[in-house]
Amino acid sequence: MRKSKTTTKLAFFAGATALVALSPQAQAQSADALIDKLVDKGILTVDEAKDLRDEADKNFNTAFQTKTGMPDWVTGYKISGSVRGRYEQFSGDNQAMIDRTRLRYRLLFGVTVNMLDNMEAGFRLGSGDAKGSGGNPLSQSSTFTGNWSDKNIYIDTAYGKWTAINSGGWLLSTTVGKMENPFNFTYMVFDPDLTPEGAVLQGGYTFNDKQNIACTGGAFVLQEVSASTHDPFLWGGQIQWNSKWTEKWSSSLGLGAFAIVSPDQLTTANALSINQGNTRYQYNQAVPGGTTTVTALRYGYTPIIADASVTYTLETFPLYTGTFPIKLSGEAMNNPSAPKDNNGYWVGVTFGKSGTKKTWDISYRYEYLGADAWYDQLTDDDNGAYYVPDNLGSSTSFYNGNHIASSGWYGGTNIKGHLVKFNYSFTDSLTFTVSAYLSDLITPPNQTVPAVNLNSTAIHMMADLMWKF
Repeated sequence: MRKSKTTTKLAFFAGATALVALSPQAQAQSADALIDKLVDKGILTVDEAKDLRDEADKNFNTAFQTKTGMPDWVTGYKISGSVRGRYEQFSGDNQAMIDRTRLRYRLLFGVTVNMLDNMEAGFRLGSGDAKGSGGNPLSQSSTFTGNWSDKNIYIDTAYGKWTAINSGGWLLSTTVGKMENPFNFTYMVFDPDLTPEGAVLQGGYTFNDKQNIACTGGAFVLQEVSASTHDPFLWGGQIQWNSKWTEKWSSSLGLGAFAIVSPDQLTTANALSINQGNTRYQYNQAVPGGTTTVTALRYGYTPIIADASVTYTLETFPLYTGTFPIKLSGEAMNNPSAPKDNNGYWVGVTFGKSGTKKTWDISYRYEYLGADAWYDQLTDDDNGAYYVPDNLGSSTSFYNGNHIASSGWYGGTNIKGHLVKFNYSFTDSLTFTVSAYLSDLITPPNQTVPAVNLNSTAIHMMADLMWKF
């Protein structure tokens, strides 16, 4: 009997080792599941299971290095990405606003390479329409247009990361390059498609399985200005305390602050302008052969931001798989560098959580974002309203007496309104999403032609299907 049991262990050891040599996916899922099952049934001891995993990892790494030619300090890699199709519609109450629809797609494809000594490097490519001299920093979506013309691919991220400490509850890492947004602020602060360029330091401490604290600080280049030694950049940080009080109750509290250095350099001549909202002024700038009219930011941007959430989890809920979370959350900011229109906040509730097969969520949010609460080029470009032309036939609007903005629909600041969003995950890889923004401008235009309709209300609706891998 003992001989038979030993033979079974050896046979399983050989078979599982062969299995994990096939692919990283098999290593992470199939082999580990089999090993855990045999430990549960008493066929393998915990020590034998550990030896088996170590041997499997060793064999896989050897096979991987041999077949790919990777150096021996590369320990693994991960390929990930997504494909999203979108139907999008803009409409409004003002007869001057053009109601429009468009179809779009988004492609993301990335590779992450893990190395010895807790090193990591990665990149991600993304689709996107051209904007200025490159892609749109606020969107990787490509529009169906141009008689089926080929579309653009851009570098969405390219970074190196070193995790210096990851033991005893402590975590400390640094990342340099063009990276996923390292902060946990919402779309009111950073558009979800932004990938900052600079350096970041992240740390944290886990007190136990119920309490942890996380800190993030960094500096990021906003624009390289060849004619100046005072390039505009953003620096700041965030601290967040996450708690799980019971199996049903959890919460999160956060506080952060940012500062834009040399905001006067973020002019229409230097910086890409997509959103609207900030107070700006015009002046004549000397150029070779004469002068040119330049639009510049009137105020600085040094906001203080606080966020909080509390979640209650139900054991079951109709038409939902698994435990069901209900989350109340909110965020507020104040920019002391502007004398007025310098506050922003949102409050909302989310029922459920999508992302795995047969799960869903529905959420509601009300947002108020003053014109100068934050730099308008960094915030959500999907939350917008209609800017009315200042005069009949004019393409310019004047707000706050000196705020210059092109007429039309724009996201950014100076926006208040509602967002309703629904997600349903048909499978672990496929999710359907419907989002609807209903928003107005906070500060109306200084209209010199009374006959012009000043209504700024606009609806932005999107329906998405996203496949992730």
